[in-house]
Amino acid sequence: MLPKASRVAEFAEGVADIPLALYVHLPWCIKKCPYCDFNSHERARQALPEEAYIDALLRDLEQQLPWVWGRKIVSVFLGGGTPNLFSPEAIARLMSGLRARLPIKPGTEVTMEANPGAVEESQFEQLAAAGIGRLSLGVQSFDPDALRALGRVHSASDALSAARAAKSVFGRLNLDLMYGLPGGDAPQSMDSALRDLELALEIDPGHISLYQLTLEPNTRFASRPPTLPDEDVCIDMQEALLGRLAQAGYGRVEVSALARPGHECQHNINYWQFGDYLGIGAGAHGKITLPGEGILRTHAIRRPEDYMAALDGGASPRQTRWVSQAERPFEFMLNALRLIDGFTAEQFRQRTGLGLEVVLPTLGHLQARGLVEARAGGFRATALGMDHLNAVQAEFLSD
Repeated sequence: MLPKASRVAEFAEGVADIPLALYVHLPWCIKKCPYCDFNSHERARQALPEEAYIDALLRDLEQQLPWVWGRKIVSVFLGGGTPNLFSPEAIARLMSGLRARLPIKPGTEVTMEANPGAVEESQFEQLAAAGIGRLSLGVQSFDPDALRALGRVHSASDALSAARAAKSVFGRLNLDLMYGLPGGDAPQSMDSALRDLELALEIDPGHISLYQLTLEPNTRFASRPPTLPDEDVCIDMQEALLGRLAQAGYGRVEVSALARPGHECQHNINYWQFGDYLGIGAGAHGKITLPGEGILRTHAIRRPEDYMAALDGGASPRQTRWVSQAERPFEFMLNALRLIDGFTAEQFRQRTGLGLEVVLPTLGHLQARGLVEARAGGFRATALGMDHLNAVQAEFLSD
């Protein structure tokens, strides 16, 4: 049962024009990394409940289908956890079940996350045959000391081998890289960070996600912090890495994503543009705009066993809440201002149901401080604004 809508008359038109994506969460890993705050659980590959979990995923999707009848899917993302722990046969069954229930047309971007330590490269072609068209590989670093300090289960040679094989099979490849890392005898140096990037560039992925390591609450690193490079060193690293990527032909799409033209991750762009997405799987989040009602946020039970048990019993595995009108400007800006190109007034109106006039005073205030700037039909953060993005976004919080 849904909570009562906050305003019945809104979003009566135009919902079908809001892009709709699908996120599928596969929540198991061989080993939980000490910096990871995602909903992931340690489990050996041979102990995965593949059949039961895929059954649950498809039942979960069926429960949500009435919210999205008639809307096409613009992208699919299989995330985790470590989705490639699932066998190619299980992924093929999952993809077949998704296509039977949703209008996923040929050519739709379908991405799967993978970790080098759990990769069997011979399975890449089977995954491609199942419908995976883009691989997102969690390399993080090619440095042996950094990988050990991060608790990764793969070696530098594993990462290089998996990345080269993925590039040859899929063509469309994203590499995740981190900087500001702990090391063996000393934290990561500038030279080490640049070496990581040069190895990534030799593989020539179309897309690179570049993250500074942060110590998140409720992680092992939060309770037992490693020694990291000084913040000033990390700032210099970021500047040098971004400069090298620009030199290599990668454009910055948002704060942490860079891509060659035509290789941007459409699924993530939909998040940042405040599009809609169904979320299925243990702990998965979703955002759906319902005609005549409003924006619905969903959040599934985190523990996989409880998630499967709820669906086995015919119950809903998720909580739901409506996003109030007062919350929407902040939620929109929390995403859209991450984009280098920012947003248009039409996107704001379509995705929030509100006119741009509700945020123009705040935008004007930020513009006067040099933190945002007008662009054709909308606004974006300036370079200074990107450096202080959290503070810029916080300006849109409702009292």
